[in-house]
Amino acid sequence: MGRAKRIALGGYLYHVINRSNGRRQMFDSASDYEAFERVLWQASERFEMRILSYCLMPNHWHLILWPRQDGDLSRFMAWLTLTHTQRWHAHRQSVGSGHVYQGRFKSFVVQSNEYFLTVCRYVERNALRAGLVERAEDWQWGSLWRRVCGKREAQEILTDWPVAQPPNWLALVNQEDSQGDKERELTTLRNCVMRGRPFGSEQWVKQIAGQLGLQSTMRPRGRPRKEKGS
Repeated sequence: MGRAKRIALGGYLYHVINRSNGRRQMFDSASDYEAFERVLWQASERFEMRILSYCLMPNHWHLILWPRQDGDLSRFMAWLTLTHTQRWHAHRQSVGSGHVYQGRFKSFVVQSNEYFLTVCRYVERNALRAGLVERAEDWQWGSLWRRVCGKREAQEILTDWPVAQPPNWLALVNQEDSQGDKERELTTLRNCVMRGRPFGSEQWVKQIAGQLGLQSTMRPRGRPRKEKGS
């Protein structure tokens, strides 16, 4: 199967993820996380990218982005990953030793309503879900910590959301889901990541898939079953 069509249109919300090559540790220390955040800040200024939420994990990261113009997402991500890779190798004196990232980033479009809030909660809850902290806001390397615990200058990298943040957002992020709800949410979002499938209401997903040429992300994987006698 060929790669899903790369979309990079402005005005849409995107969940973006990339992982380290071989899922090895990408961030070994606080200085590694800080170095990536500096590159993220520089990339956002260079391409006027709106960063809504993010979370850095030991071997991968999540971003929720809102590009202004067509092509901004691809240009932003290319500069971000290339610059981070160059500085990562330079710091370790390991230039030429291999790839930092497993490949190109993965992304999917998100509807700007409660589905956007679902994705933001998924991203900002990541470290808590992985058992790295007892409270989601305790994980310093993400947007939730910046908004709750960070000083004003730490919050400048973040853009206001396109929808109102619920007043009980912190409680919602930390609230434990039932096993069934958790599995359904993770399965749905991971399917969107792997296939580039839009995330939203059924009607919106069909509409956006048609507009952006993403109909292939809606089809079941594998070859169609043959009819008997054919």
